[in-house]
This record gives sequence, structure tokens and C-alpha cells, in this order.
Amino acid sequence: MTDRLDAIDWKILKELQGDGRMTNVELARRVGISAPPCLRRVRALEEAGFIKGYRALLDEKALGYEVTVFAMVHLTSQAEPELQAFEDFVRRQPLVRECWMLSGEIDFVLKCVAPDLKTFQDFVRELTGAPHVRNVKTSLTLRNSKDAAMVPMELRDRL
Repeated sequence: MTDRLDAIDWKILKELQGDGRMTNVELARRVGISAPPCLRRVRALEEAGFIKGYRALLDEKALGYEVTVFAMVHLTSQAEPELQAFEDFVRRQPLVRECWMLSGEIDFVLKCVAPDLKTFQDFVRELTGAPHVRNVKTSLTLRNSKDAAMVPMELRDRL
């Protein structure tokens, strides 16, 4: 699908990923085209699904979510209905910010944030009692050494 993108499209994506709040005029200036075709390209990139949306990145600790924990979940079965039931359960849990299905010994890894350890412990009790959950192992984070929630566009520059 990326073969449909030209050099200007890649520049637009890189610039918007760095600052999604810039004006279309500023974006057009940075990528070297005029504003009307730039806006058309952005809309086309959105419609094609290359741009999923726009959001502010918030500091969870500054907002009172002091605890970040990864939970590794092993299910009793990997049959599709059980996987779907677990994923449905996870989607309803506000503390779960990311859920990844894995290959190997662990079926899912969840990234969770909570205001305090007690709130997270309450969630773990609910999680261990969820349908088809065999066991849950948790790891409390000590610090974040890298948080790059973006596509590594700099790799494209080297190709």
C-alpha cells in the first residue's frame, strides 16, 4: 500500500507526526507545496487510513496516574471464541491502555495505568477472575527510558 505514496506524501506524514497541530499553510510550506494541494493530500491520506487520527499526548503522572504496570496474561485456551471473549473484556477496562496478543508462552500483554497501587490491585483481582484467564503475572514499571509513540520515519530516510 505504501507504494502509492510519493515523496511529498511521506514528508506530510513525517511533519504531521511531529506536530499534528500545525496549520495547513505551515505544513504546505514545510513540504514545499501550496496549501490547497497539501490539504487535498492530507484528506486523501486520512481517507486511505495512513492517518488514523489526531490527539494530544498527555502526561499520565502529571494527571495523577502514578502507577504503570505491564500484565502478562496466559489464557486457558487459544481458541478464537476464548480470545475474543478476553479481548472484549479488556476493551471494557479503563485502566488497560494497550493490549497486545503475543506468540509464545504469554497470550496477551497489557499496559495499564492507575492512580495508585490499590486501584491496580483491585483490577488484577478482576482480571484473574475474567473468563478463560489461567494466570496473570505483573511487572511494576520503575521508569520509562523511551516513549516514542510514532512510526520510525527516520528509517525510511536510510532506505
